[in-house]
Amino acid sequence: MNKSTGFDWVSILLFLLLVIFGWVNIYSASLNESAQSFFDLSQIYGRQGLFIGLSVLLIIFILSVEAKFYERFSSVIYLISLLSLLGLFVFGKTISGATSWYAFGGFSIQPSEFAKAATALALAKYLSDIQTNIKSFKHQCGAFLIIMLPALVIIPQPDPGSALVYAAFFFPLYREGLSGGYLLVGLSLVLLFVFTLIFGAIWVSVAVVILALLLLFFNRKNKRKHLWRYIIISLTSILFAFSVNYIFHNVFEQRHRDRFNIVLGKEVDTKGIGYNTNQSEIAIGSGGWTGKGWTQGTQTKGNFVPEQHTDYIFSTVGEEWGFAGSAMVILLFIALTTRLIFIAERQKSQFSRVYGYSVAGILFIHFLVNIGMVIGVFPTVGIPLPFFSYGGSGLWGFTILLFIFIKLDSNRKAAYQ
Repeated sequence: MNKSTGFDWVSILLFLLLVIFGWVNIYSASLNESAQSFFDLSQIYGRQGLFIGLSVLLIIFILSVEAKFYERFSSVIYLISLLSLLGLFVFGKTISGATSWYAFGGFSIQPSEFAKAATALALAKYLSDIQTNIKSFKHQCGAFLIIMLPALVIIPQPDPGSALVYAAFFFPLYREGLSGGYLLVGLSLVLLFVFTLIFGAIWVSVAVVILALLLLFFNRKNKRKHLWRYIIISLTSILFAFSVNYIFHNVFEQRHRDRFNIVLGKEVDTKGIGYNTNQSEIAIGSGGWTGKGWTQGTQTKGNFVPEQHTDYIFSTVGEEWGFAGSAMVILLFIALTTRLIFIAERQKSQFSRVYGYSVAGILFIHFLVNIGMVIGVFPTVGIPLPFFSYGGSGLWGFTILLFIFIKLDSNRKAAYQ
């Protein structure tokens, strides 16, 4: 018997607030003299309104499907998603330097936006099927493979921003028992990479050796055992440091190198590759505490931030709604993420719990990196702000991601055997 507990209206309300406020800012960022009405489909805000309307139909469909469908057909959905990503190399359309889109007449769709939900379903299915706390190395490899396959297909499009989001799947894996050592290794590699770019491989190597000696000195127990561990870790870190320059100059594209150099302060380019970020910072800073008012932003109205209605939509929030509006948006995202974690913890099945943590992790990474990018803390990597940035694929992808979980939660008392 299927026992429904009702939909989580707190999550739905937070979703609606984000979508509505997102459209309000897209309207301001894309408003021009030729605009006829709120529903003018020749305008960006009009098309976004259409995308929102179609999202409502999508929500009705998702919530009307039996919850067990998403678990039963998760592998099929994942396979279709992988095939859609691979098909881009043959049938894809190149937009802004990335072959990430299928074009159907005047309509384009980006399959990577839907692949996140498919991967979340596949990972949840895998972990619930093996009934493990993911401490087995064999099962860890299986989980990593599920996560890495779509990311590896997305990277050469090239779309490193969308691939970066797959780091969010560490959250459900960690919740299910994956060692925190993986996170420590990942953060260490990121820090080594950044410090090597700033200080050079030699100075980083010296710092690694000094740190290893200090740790060995203060660790008085089993020194011989720890000696070999520190030697191996130190040598691995040094080899990685000396490989950073090769990776940076031969794997990264020039635009990615430029963005890293600007964020690290090694280059100052306010008219070239750093133009967007510089203008975005000016727009946000000019908003003050309460902003200039809706549709009154001079940076926004002057089109100083290119494509402001997409990845840089948060700069419109900062300019026209000020610190108060920006803080409200951040708090809404934090509230939604926190709510999703709370809901995930009350699930009766591992499948629903893993999927819920995946949704929370993906939304968190998106909003953290996007806002960090807009204020100049992170390099520009092309990650949209969920429910805010213009685009049908992005809005529908996040809507599917969220409302599948809301459907699973509404049936948490049902048996998932």
